[in-house]
This record gives sequence, structure tokens and C-alpha cells, in this order.
Amino acid sequence: MNTAVIVDAVRSPMGKGKPGGQLSGLHAVELLAQTLRGIVERTGIDPGAVEDVIIGCVSQGGEQAATPGRQAWLAAGYPEHVPATTIDRRCGSSQQALHFAAQAVLAGVHDVVLAGGVESMSRVPMGSARMGADVYGPSVTDRYAPGMVSQGIAAELVAARWKIDREAMDAYSARSHARAAAVAEAGGFGGEIVPIRVADRDELVTADETIRAGTTPEKLAGLKRAFTDEAMEERFPEISWSVTAGNSSQITDGASAALVMSEKRANALGLRPRARIVAMSVVGDDPIAMLTAPIPATRKVLAKAGLGLDRMDAVEVNEAFASVPLAWQAEFGIDEEHLNPAGGAIALGHPLGASGIRLFATLLNHLERTGGRYGLQTMCEAGGMANATVMERL
Repeated sequence: MNTAVIVDAVRSPMGKGKPGGQLSGLHAVELLAQTLRGIVERTGIDPGAVEDVIIGCVSQGGEQAATPGRQAWLAAGYPEHVPATTIDRRCGSSQQALHFAAQAVLAGVHDVVLAGGVESMSRVPMGSARMGADVYGPSVTDRYAPGMVSQGIAAELVAARWKIDREAMDAYSARSHARAAAVAEAGGFGGEIVPIRVADRDELVTADETIRAGTTPEKLAGLKRAFTDEAMEERFPEISWSVTAGNSSQITDGASAALVMSEKRANALGLRPRARIVAMSVVGDDPIAMLTAPIPATRKVLAKAGLGLDRMDAVEVNEAFASVPLAWQAEFGIDEEHLNPAGGAIALGHPLGASGIRLFATLLNHLERTGGRYGLQTMCEAGGMANATVMERL
């Protein structure tokens, strides 16, 4: 049987997804091209040996409209015979790209695949690809009347269902920044970050600009509620309206990449794999609450892996909103020290299409730093979906 191994996983530094952010002067294709070039150079792989490039990207409009993986591969100067495709599974897009790459290896279709993701949220704003269109259609609208809600409202619904109050969310968010700041200060992100050259500023960006080391629950408590309005208050009287910009993920620019190979090919090339994929799952759940699917996805992937949660040395649950990992933690009872130990998207940011492999790279580096063996990652996704992955550090 083929084994899918990860030879390397990298990411760009995270930039604030707004004009003036440290990566905002860089076209999305160039951002991804430098990230792909970084992983090729780190591993020494012959780019001509890559059989496919699978890239996650959510807002496939504007500068991200022309299959950004293909354009980035060409921009990096690599062989034209290597194809690319684009994956959209919302926030889990690059995690799904990683799954598809691993599945191709497990099936014996390919031996060498690059998976990755990109999102320039400063240059292609979230939702801009929709251009005000009705993306649901009449049948879905009728089925889920009185209508779909935003992810912010879904985060409020999750908080209400699991009885998570504003104080808990703000405390969690402050801890995310503190943990990320501690890892950054110790140089712990250095093993996963590919420096990015921003030509218009003649600057080599090497560190995340999203981490706020001095964040406290008291400071976060002063922020306004972000998603409440009169109509939603009437529709959802159970909501306490506690979600703010401070306990939500940051809008961010970023890219990520992972080199996935068959173990046999990696050994033949003299490459030492860093991890192997143990199990993968993807599930759907309630599209209104939307952010709950990491819970059934976790149960499914652990069953596939034949491992209990007690075997996981660390877990990454994407911090789309603080209520998501807190609800997951309430459901599974894991020690908080093992949940998002390096901080998460609240501190590091959430470049939608790139976040899946960003989490993977951060989790893998944490396992290597601490000597852990198994890790699990899962991500909520718009529409009520989630991916989950169990990896083993090698």
C-alpha cells in the first residue's frame, strides 16, 4: 500500500489584509510564487518532477481569477508541463488541497504533488467574487427559510448553544495572542516561514505582523459587538451578542505550501519525510449554525485513524471565531494546553485559501519542537462543512 508523506510544509509571513499591510503591495500570484519557490528550494526537489499543483483559494475573482496556482508556477519560472488546479472548500480550501494531494498518492495516481493555498484579502476583498449575486438560489432559500446567515451570526449561535460568554471568548483570544507572541519571540515560527520579497517596498518580510503581544481580556472587553442588528435580535432571541473583531480571526494576506510524496519516491530521492498522513475526513453539518462541523469531522477522522483523542499531542482547531474552538473543547474535554498551543487565526490571521496548510505547518513544527508524535487539525467552513486530518510526525 502507498503511504502519503509530507516532505515539507511552509507558509508566508502573515500580513494584515488591508491597504498598507506588509504584503498588500504584492500581487497574489507573486505571493504564492515566492512560497512555492521557497518549498522547492528548501527540499531540493526537481520542479519538473512535480505531477500536479493543487491550490486552495476562496475569492476566485480579480487578481485571483486565472487559476492562481498555474500562474504562480509559471511566475516562479518552473516547467510549463506541470499543471495546476484551484480548490474552493471555503476556509478549508488548502487543507482540502492537501487531502486531494494525499489521495492521489495513496491511489497511486501521482508520486509527487504540491498542495498549497493563497488569499490576498487586501487586494481581493472577502466576498468580492460574489458581486452581490444570489449565491444560494430559490430552492436553498426556501429550504432554510427565513434565510441563511453570516458566519458572524453563526459564531453567535455556537456561543449560545454551548453557553460560551463574552468573558470566555475574550480570555481565549488574549491567550491566542500571548501564545503566538511567545512562539515568535523564541523563534518558533522560523521553521515554517518562507521570507517574502515585497518589491514596491524593497523589503524582505520575515515575520507575522498580526500578533498583538500586549492584548488583554480587559482591552478586548472594550470592543463593540460586530454582528448584531434589530432583525437578527428578533430572529435569534437566545443570542447574547458577544462576537467582536477582537475575538474573531483577522483578515489577512498569506500563502502556504506542502510537498506531498509517496514514501517510496521520497526514499528513492533521499528525502527525509517530516510527517505522514494517518487519516482524513470531511463532513457536512447544519448550514445555519455553519461552524459546528469540526465536531463530527473530529469523531470521523479519529475513528478512521483508530486512535483516541488522548493520543493527540496537539490539536489545531481553526480560530475563525473564539466560540468555535471553545465549543469543540467543551465537546471533547481536551486540556487547553494541547489546543492551539502556538496561538491561532485570532493572533496569526486567516488568509482563507491558505489557512489549512498554515495550520498544518504550525502543528508539525510544534510537534517537532516538543517531541510529540500525533497531531489533529480541523477547520470549520462556510456552508456547514469541515475537514479534519490526523498526522504522525516522523
